[in-house]
Amino acid sequence: YDGSAFKPTGAAKSQSSEPTSASAGDLWHDSDTDQLFVYTGSAFVLVGPVFTSGQTLSGFKIETLASSGGDKVVASMFAGNTRVAILSKETFTPTVSQSGFAEIKAGLTLNSTLGAVFDGTNTQASAIDVSSTSNTSGTLIAGGNFLRADANDVTTGSLTVDNDTGVVVGDAQELTISVSSNDVTIAQTSQDKDLKFTVNDGGSTKTPLTLTGADGGVDISGDVTITGNLNVSGAYSYTSSNISEHTDTFIKVNSSGGDVDAGFIVETPDTDDARIFWDASENHWTAGSGGTYSKLLRLSDMTDDGDGNKGTKPLTTDSSTGDLKVTTLTLAAVGSEITSSTSTSATTVPTLGQVATSLKRWGGSTITDDGSNSIAGNRYVETATPNDSQGANGDLWFVRES
Repeated sequence: YDGSAFKPTGAAKSQSSEPTSASAGDLWHDSDTDQLFVYTGSAFVLVGPVFTSGQTLSGFKIETLASSGGDKVVASMFAGNTRVAILSKETFTPTVSQSGFAEIKAGLTLNSTLGAVFDGTNTQASAIDVSSTSNTSGTLIAGGNFLRADANDVTTGSLTVDNDTGVVVGDAQELTISVSSNDVTIAQTSQDKDLKFTVNDGGSTKTPLTLTGADGGVDISGDVTITGNLNVSGAYSYTSSNISEHTDTFIKVNSSGGDVDAGFIVETPDTDDARIFWDASENHWTAGSGGTYSKLLRLSDMTDDGDGNKGTKPLTTDSSTGDLKVTTLTLAAVGSEITSSTSTSATTVPTLGQVATSLKRWGGSTITDDGSNSIAGNRYVETATPNDSQGANGDLWFVRES
């Protein structure tokens, strides 16, 4: 048609090979591919379809699909006679089942039965499908394997923060973990707030360690085991009266080695404390309380010669005999002298002979009158009262309980 009337064209041929001696406008049907070509005057150009008969339906096909909102015109993309995608200007649900297309979105919807995906470079996406966690390859990662920023999530891999500003935790960013010159800082940034370390002890949450923000101190609520040395540069304070036990055989004080008094102080309820310490100026141990202290005795401070060192050293027994070596020894004893009937006020220590004599007199031996106390007769000690035939004139009987 030239605008006013139809004009005759060249003859159309159906064969497997391209016709020869063709004129412009001639049509050729390729019987092998079932495609139609037109001759332009220099070559045959494909009119359609774009796929061969062996390829089956491939490419876009304009279709009309029924929906509850009326018929929808779509462009379906086929490959090898399989609908791969549907291009639509609006979202709708087909009323006639379409395999792989339960719902058609505005834009391009892929066939769900094929597991079809877009492959290539994308500069922006409105959403990530996180329904799967199965990676299709080492470079194709399922959406469900990405960490969420808006919900709780779990990772089975290690998490590396490759910058020195580190990690920030809390709605007010209270906890930070940062690095400076390879030094790691864990900080509680809220004013006067604590940094607590808790453990699960038999199902009960306990806080053995607290770094207190109000005073910058360290509070420990459980037992502390130290396998290394304990070095304390500040003062020691206590709030418990419990006894401390040490397996070490020595406790060292004044490790600086200064020539100063050093020892132990026991606090008492009043203002006077009790002390035992090494007196540096005197080179001996000293003890006492209330500011009054005296030297502690050592073996070298004692003597076995009380007479030769009287008034200067305390007394011990003679190192060779074991006897006390004194000139006289006066005890506050009454009646130790028994050589006289009036000896009731003497305070000297009785001799061994006096003690033996006393025991002999009370033990039952016959004692004759010594001329000073008119002692005669016998002394008897029995558990029962004697009869008249047992005694003689002047005898004494002492009955003791059995």
